[in-house]
Amino acid sequence: MPITAAQLALGANYQINAYAQNDPVDQFTKDRPFAAWLVANKQEVQFGNGIFNEKVRTSNNSNYQNYTGDDQVTYNKKDTVRLAPYQHFEAHDGFTLNETELADNGIVMTDDKTAVPTDSEKIQIVNKLKENYATLKDGFQENWDLEVHRDGTQSTKAVPGLDLLVSTVPTTALTIGGIDQSTNTYWQNNANTGIAATAGVLTQAMEVLWRQCITFGKSGAPDKILGGSKFIDAYRKDALSTINRQLMIPGNKGVSVDSSVGNAESTGLYFKGVPVEWDPTMDTLQALLNPTVNWDKRFYFLQSKDLKLRPNKGRWLVNRKPPRIYDRYAYYFGLTADYGLTAKKRNGMAVGSIA
Repeated sequence: MPITAAQLALGANYQINAYAQNDPVDQFTKDRPFAAWLVANKQEVQFGNGIFNEKVRTSNNSNYQNYTGDDQVTYNKKDTVRLAPYQHFEAHDGFTLNETELADNGIVMTDDKTAVPTDSEKIQIVNKLKENYATLKDGFQENWDLEVHRDGTQSTKAVPGLDLLVSTVPTTALTIGGIDQSTNTYWQNNANTGIAATAGVLTQAMEVLWRQCITFGKSGAPDKILGGSKFIDAYRKDALSTINRQLMIPGNKGVSVDSSVGNAESTGLYFKGVPVEWDPTMDTLQALLNPTVNWDKRFYFLQSKDLKLRPNKGRWLVNRKPPRIYDRYAYYFGLTADYGLTAKKRNGMAVGSIA
């Protein structure tokens, strides 16, 4: 029995529901830690007139003064907040199925709305869509993850991501969220590139960057540390050269030594109690680009309260099934996202890199 376009869409919905139960489309695998962290801490907002404004406190504008007796004192008007406007950006991925390839898979399309597919035909629909939806989801996540790492200069339609919001050149003339970082020191993130990867030097440089972050860290200390593979190897070597760790094994006499760190899902490294995670996307970007500061040598101190993924309300990861075009015997399935990345306190975050 032939199948209608509505029944094909029903099969698509079935496949979507299966993913919603077992493999949600908005959950990123562990090898994309930055994307997973953004999604876990996302906050839906509305971009009025295409803009979302972060409120940025520039100073306390204090009028503190000493006085005695009947000395005259003064009062001032507070002007401590600036609005940092951020735009939203859209992303799409999709696939199409035409009637020829559907027929080759035993699925015959019809415009007869009374057609009723058999159980085996329903299974064929789902099986055909399964691989397409799996690669749609994985492909979208892979490319979106790359995009939110980059600075947005690759396209006027691409979101300015981590490489701009936590810049390796925080004192240069760049306008971020409507504020020129070169003339507003409160809007400069912390950075130290070209750190010597010698014993004790890397850890000490990280200590200095950390103190710089918490100097203005009213949001709290950084709660996410990510790095490329060369940084991870250098930090592990630095840590092992200065700290001797021995493991007590329950039930055994004496001390056993384990020279490994971590497992398949973690580096096993920490700094200030925060896990130091390897971000494979940084290595991917190193291979794709020719950056001034190597991606695989970088590390980031990030704060989830100050760096946010802000989906446009109701438009985050929407499954699309546009109608068939009148002069094409093809069916379309898509995935779209509408969102912005915003930062409201850049001086509480940092980027560093080894030489």
